[in-house]
Amino acid sequence: MFVTTADPVLEPPIITVNTVLSLLAVDYPADKLACYVSDDACSPLTYYSLVEASKFAKLWVPFCKKYKVQVRAPFRYFLGDSEPLNTSSSSEFKQDWLKIKAEYELLVRKTEEAAQKSSVPCDLIGEFADFYNVERHNHPTIIKIILEHRGTVSDAVPNLVYISREKKPNKPHHYKAGAMNVLTRVSGVMTNAPFMLNVDCDMLVNNPQVIRQAMCQLLGSKNERETGFVQFPQVFYGELRVDSYASQFVVFQKYMSCGMAGLQGPHYMGTGCFHRRKVIYGLWPEDAKKEIRNHTSFNDIKEFGNSEEFISSTSQALKGKKGFTNNLSNSLEASFQVASCSYESGTIWGTKCGWIYGSTVEDALTGLTIHAKGWNSTLLTPEPPAFTGISPSWGPGAMGHQKRSATGLLEILVCKNNPITATLTAKLQFRTCLAYLWFLVWGLHSIPELCYAVLPAYCILTNSPFLPKVEEPAILIPIAIFVTFNLHTLGEYLKTGFSIRAWWYNLRMARISSTSPHLFGLLSIILKILGLAEPVFEVTNKDQSSDDDDNDHVAKFTFNGSAFFIPGTTIMIVHLISLLALSLRLQSPVHGAHGVGIGEVFCSLWVVLCFLPFLKGLFGRGKYGIPSSTMVKSAALASAFVLFCRT
Repeated sequence: MFVTTADPVLEPPIITVNTVLSLLAVDYPADKLACYVSDDACSPLTYYSLVEASKFAKLWVPFCKKYKVQVRAPFRYFLGDSEPLNTSSSSEFKQDWLKIKAEYELLVRKTEEAAQKSSVPCDLIGEFADFYNVERHNHPTIIKIILEHRGTVSDAVPNLVYISREKKPNKPHHYKAGAMNVLTRVSGVMTNAPFMLNVDCDMLVNNPQVIRQAMCQLLGSKNERETGFVQFPQVFYGELRVDSYASQFVVFQKYMSCGMAGLQGPHYMGTGCFHRRKVIYGLWPEDAKKEIRNHTSFNDIKEFGNSEEFISSTSQALKGKKGFTNNLSNSLEASFQVASCSYESGTIWGTKCGWIYGSTVEDALTGLTIHAKGWNSTLLTPEPPAFTGISPSWGPGAMGHQKRSATGLLEILVCKNNPITATLTAKLQFRTCLAYLWFLVWGLHSIPELCYAVLPAYCILTNSPFLPKVEEPAILIPIAIFVTFNLHTLGEYLKTGFSIRAWWYNLRMARISSTSPHLFGLLSIILKILGLAEPVFEVTNKDQSSDDDDNDHVAKFTFNGSAFFIPGTTIMIVHLISLLALSLRLQSPVHGAHGVGIGEVFCSLWVVLCFLPFLKGLFGRGKYGIPSSTMVKSAALASAFVLFCRT
């Protein structure tokens, strides 16, 4: 089980702690589990929090299994929205419940107090001495065995290992993909389990049977040769929360992911996914049928690196064998070797095996590579959902997440491993290729979306129509397209169980995303192609907001000084100017048969309605108001546009 975190500020350690605790408490034999936490920030705070959490886990895991607790993340459980299934001994249960709750509150308090300290959470001595004088992007490998399972006690706690891979300024670290490859190698020399689960630090286990459910799909002679990975959908907790930033993609997963499941299977979503180790190592389906008879030579295996221990474990994994070591400490020396930043030099890591490098959305690229080899994947949608996570709850975070996704998807589209190449030269099915292309081109929508967003304002200012007059029969064509599209998308949301309000927020955010973060994502790719700049992996801010948050408060759009908000603000100002010019009859003289009509005015009002958060932001205050610097830049761009229209 892999958990990745990269910033103790944007990803508070208490969130990571809850994810780890929920994983340690799943209903599965502890001697078959190991949890590896990758800390790319090399933060003593994260390690301190995990050490404290390991003490609480010795109480929490037996409590969950004794009372059959459904939600095994204490943060969610103690909100009161989950009750154990067996409370026959009510007095004993109440006593245990109060004890566990008090211990968890103590854990939270210790973590919060440590986070409030200006430098380090504790004295950097003893087991914390390795964190002394380390820099985030320049430090040696740090691996700590926090918990080691011993014995066969039914309610024992699985292994827990902390990893902060070596980093040097002159060595590429490949962001999350690099961290996942280090986790793969370290776990290979320590436990070498045939299956690997990876989750983001905010994806809590919501169904304690999740591992058994995944094993039902991965085990068996037929699935052994066909299923490369099992993907659970991303579900976000807090049903009462308003998804005002359209960042939960519920309808997309309902239709697109389920549709892809009927082809080669769903795409890899980066979290909540069970992988076969040998598939991650680059195995092809036909090799699995041959039981790797022709792919275990020393020369082939040597491409995985120069660690003899890891080469041995790789050979076992490719043959379908597994082997848990009796003592994890015996593997520490080899673990340090495979976690070094120079280990991948001259190997096939990131190109033919492991998580594939070359995109800021390494999940989509890695899943595409697996599908291109002919493997299928499986989508599991159990009830209750297997995992629940946190969606971005503020404007800048949502915009940054959308920009990173658009950038990474476009990187895949222009790389040599794109779906078209995979279909022509490998084993990616044609319809699966079309499905991949459908969302890989999201960033390309930004240019036509931006043109259409300013077209009504341009027509009003220049007094030139682009639609037929109302009395002309041809007007029925754009009206039919507009009505059909909106009724179709509304029907999708209603069938999924969402309200008209949710549909409107997602429709509105689609227009905003296409003209703002997706536009910046496209610019990032252009700069990369020209060799001027490389895209940067941006960590999304995460917070533990509860279901009790006021919906109206959550629905308000938030702003900061980021450039993401300049295009939207500019579009709003341009349309306000055009509508004001129309009302004061300040347009240019009519050119042609007739001037602007009701159709253009309606389109302009529709754009204003879609960008209504920016109109409110012009008059808002604090985080709900657009910063004055953004207003000035947008006003300058809007003025230039108006002058262009008048010339």
